[in-house]
Order: sequence, then structure tokens, then C-alpha cells
Amino acid sequence: MKSKLPLLQSETQRLEAIDALPFIEQEVLKADWPVWARENQLPPMGEWRTWLLMGGRGAGKTRAGAEWLRAIVNADKHFLGDAGGRIALVGETYQDARAVMIEGESGLLAVHPQHEMPKWIPSRRRLEWPNGVIGQVFSANDPDGLRGNQFGAVWSDELAKWPYLEATWDMLQFCLRLGNNPRQLVTTTPRPLALLKKMLVDNTTVVTRSSTIDNKGNLAPGFVDFVTAEYGGTRLGRQEINGEIIEDREDALWRRSQLENLRVRISPPLKRIIVAVDPPATSTANADACGIVGAGKDSEGICYVLADETLHNATPQMWAKKVVELYNRLGADAVVAEVNQGGEMVETILSMVDSTIAVRPVRATRGKWVRAEPVAMLYARGSVRHVGSFAKLEDQMCDFGPDGLSQGRSPDRLDALVWALHELALKQQSVPRIRPA
Repeated sequence: MKSKLPLLQSETQRLEAIDALPFIEQEVLKADWPVWARENQLPPMGEWRTWLLMGGRGAGKTRAGAEWLRAIVNADKHFLGDAGGRIALVGETYQDARAVMIEGESGLLAVHPQHEMPKWIPSRRRLEWPNGVIGQVFSANDPDGLRGNQFGAVWSDELAKWPYLEATWDMLQFCLRLGNNPRQLVTTTPRPLALLKKMLVDNTTVVTRSSTIDNKGNLAPGFVDFVTAEYGGTRLGRQEINGEIIEDREDALWRRSQLENLRVRISPPLKRIIVAVDPPATSTANADACGIVGAGKDSEGICYVLADETLHNATPQMWAKKVVELYNRLGADAVVAEVNQGGEMVETILSMVDSTIAVRPVRATRGKWVRAEPVAMLYARGSVRHVGSFAKLEDQMCDFGPDGLSQGRSPDRLDALVWALHELALKQQSVPRIRPA
């Protein structure tokens, strides 16, 4: 698939040779993706329905996705597939799809030469190519939005973050039915989800893997050295740098399969809603995040996790504003705020943003594991539901063992969740403790 130019020369020699070419030939080569791509950014040969490209942060997944779709739209003979006149682009949200897949530095508008450039119509969430192919943008927040559509090609980005993963994926499969060779590409940093595991053993799926380190030449100087020094070898680093699927910790209080079974799309009417905040001691760059979680309880005593608005590197004014915004959006009854780090100051900061909200201060007198055990029991009893997907919160839950998180960071999101569910379901109750395995 690659031309002889990159095969016969080193990277430096290749660039020097290209610089010596006439301008028009340089422009042609710049648009020739196989000249520049790494092998793991190119689709495998042969018959397949799904290409699963798993990689770390900054591994070049978006560029690979945009270039693949460009080739399919233009019927490039090197890329088997058939757009069938219509394609779908699916992101976690419409905003994510637009910012990354279309308008991003490696997105569709960036990889097309001017004569092939599609017209982007944001108001209609639609791309129109000069050859008549239509691209439509969809959100994994709205699986039913795919109904009634059909496509010859699909690009799904960051599938592991989709809030309604199974529903959106299933709907897509019914839509992929146009043309002579309908195909789909999934670009994602992986997580140990049942759907990804199923795809890995499906004989209609081909898999390529790419790490952040593979793409070092296209990233900011020092970035790879920093993240590998900071996170190399940790569970987080193996997932976010190497693109590995990391299973649950054996000694964790929660299991991903358990959380998947407790996921719902909407909550029933709720009798009480709480926003819990676990503020950091400082707002410096290296400080813990400010955990902010919203949850409610229905008339049957079932709790529903509604939102995770955790903030990093936030000043007290910033996280207080976010807490109040979530309080008002959810129509909450109270804010539960841990005051170990700030005492009365936490209440004062919140009241400065909105003096009308009800604040209930709580103080931690036991360790994080001990506080989390009875909350895990609520999940084991089926007394908690997650309204949608909270990837980062659930990552902390499934990585939280007796010694904390495996990478040593504070479980900020989990702390806020624990405070919210304690207030809703465990206040003045005694729940048996779960002993570590």
C-alpha cells in the first residue's frame, strides 16, 4: 500500500527528497496518506466488516480515522470499502464529534486537499463532498437518532466513552447496509468493556494497536518522556499510553460487569437529590481534583447516580460555581460537602456563589475504604443505578482496593459518590462491611 519513497529512504532522507521536488509534486505527496502513515494506522488487507484501532492518547487514531474515511469517500483503490453515498460519524456527543472528528487538527477538514474538501454545515450536522457523498454526525447520547438511516461506511470515535454503548452500537449495525462493501472503523482508547471484548474475538473484526510512543515525532517535545516517566507501568499508563485493555483489580470493591447491569437510560421521579462535593486542599496544578457528583433516591429507596462534574486544577470559586450549577440543574435538595480540608471555609465559599442553597457539612472520621464498603454493599444489593455512563468515575470504582487507587492518586470522584450515597441511603443506618478478599 505504501509507495517506494518511504520504503527506500530514512525519514530524514525522505523529507529532503520531497523538499527537492517541484511544488505541485510536493502537494500531491503531502495528500498521499500511505506515504506518511505508520503500518498500524493503515487498514489491514482482506475481508472484514469492522476495523478496531485501539491506541493510547495522541497515538494518531484521529488522523487514521479521517484519512480512512477520506479514502473511502473518494473510492481510493488502496482502501477497500464503499461509501454507498452516505457515511456516519459517531462521537460521544455532537460537540466531541465536531471538535475532534471534523474540525480537529487531525480531523476531516484538515486532511482533505482543497479540491476534495467537503462542505461542513454545522446547523445540519452534515458534510457534503464534491462527489455527492453525504456524511451525517451522530451522538452516542441519542441511539434512537440513528433510526431510519443507512450507510456504506461508519467511523465511530472513542467508543469506550459512549454513554449508551450497547444501544448505539446495535443501532449502527442495522444501519450499515449500503454499497457493495460496507465497512466501519472504531478508533478508541480501550477499556475492559464487554462489547470491546466481544469485538476482539469476532471473526469479522480486524484489530490494530498503536501507542502514544509510536507517534512521538508528531507530539510536543517532552510530552512522551513526561507521561511515560509519570505513568509508565501503572494501570492508567498501560491503558492511556499503551492502549491496553486493563481488567478490574481482583481486590476492588466494584466490577465493571456489575456496573453494566445497573445502567439505565433515565431515572424515575426522585424524592430527594443530593450534590456531593469533595474539595481539594489546594488549587495548585498538582492538587487533587474536586470531586462533584449528583445522585437521587426514588420512592422505592433505589438510588440513581445522575452526574459526575469533577473538576481538575480548579480554584475554590470555580468548583463552587460548578457545584451550584449542578445543584440548580438537578433541582437538588442539598449539597453535602466534606469539610476536613477547609472546615467552615467550604460552606462560606458555596454561600458566596449562592446563599440560598442548603449545605450539609460532613467530616471524614474513617478511612476511604471503610467509608466505601457499605456503599459497595448497596451496589451488590442492586440498590443503585447509573443513569448513563460515567467512564472516569467507574474507572476509579473498579480500581479502588484496600490500598487506594493503583496509580496512587486520590479517588476524588469516588469520594464524592460515597458521600452522596451515604447521605441518601446510609444515614443513620448500619450496613455490614465487606471484607477485603
